[in-house]
Amino acid sequence: MALNRRPGMNAEGHRPIRSFVLRQGRLSAAQARSHAALLPVWGIPYAPARLDLDAVFGRRAPRILEIGFGMGEATAAIAAVNPDKDYVGVEVHTPGVGALLKRIAALGLTNVRVIQHDAVEVLANMIGEAALDGIHLFFPDPWPKKRHHKRRLVQPAFARLAASRLKAGGTLRLATDWPEYAEQMLAVLAAEPLLAGGDAPAPASRPQTRFESRGLKLGHPVRDLVFVRRPLREERAEECR
Repeated sequence: MALNRRPGMNAEGHRPIRSFVLRQGRLSAAQARSHAALLPVWGIPYAPARLDLDAVFGRRAPRILEIGFGMGEATAAIAAVNPDKDYVGVEVHTPGVGALLKRIAALGLTNVRVIQHDAVEVLANMIGEAALDGIHLFFPDPWPKKRHHKRRLVQPAFARLAASRLKAGGTLRLATDWPEYAEQMLAVLAAEPLLAGGDAPAPASRPQTRFESRGLKLGHPVRDLVFVRRPLREERAEECR
């Protein structure tokens, strides 16, 4: 018998635990104008169907997906110095989406697209398996209170989903200024058979974001992690252990 689900419920009839809360904050006039005028140009509407990224960008190139780009500083800066790569930024908050769209226009970037939606649903429903060369997750919400840890994005199910969307040799890059969350990330990702990696130096290509700056001012140490999607033969060997 088919389950009569309400919108937003999963196959078991439960509302999924979100890793975000829509606190929209202040939307500036410039962000609002950019959101209204430029989202139809550089945005991709969410739909539960696989994206043809070659058609979206009009070329074949390495593809990087950034989850939760905040105000878009890092996304725009990285894309500007890597015109040979294409970037898909995913963010739920309208001020951040408007800010990135404004940066795209100001810098004349043609290798960035924006999806305003839940990143887990985007990965699961819009991105095909082995479609990405990289995933960036910089300074996700740490949900510091213990009772909220279940809301943290980096959990085993996310690790498997993200790994499945990477090509062999593709990289998952993460950064956080919360030591306890860094340890959780490391444990979760190290336990995923499709991935191999660990601590890494901060890449020179990642500019400092406002979230990072705020953490550093509070005395929080920043930690970077890099995990690589294993080649198929290594995945099978790891799963057989």
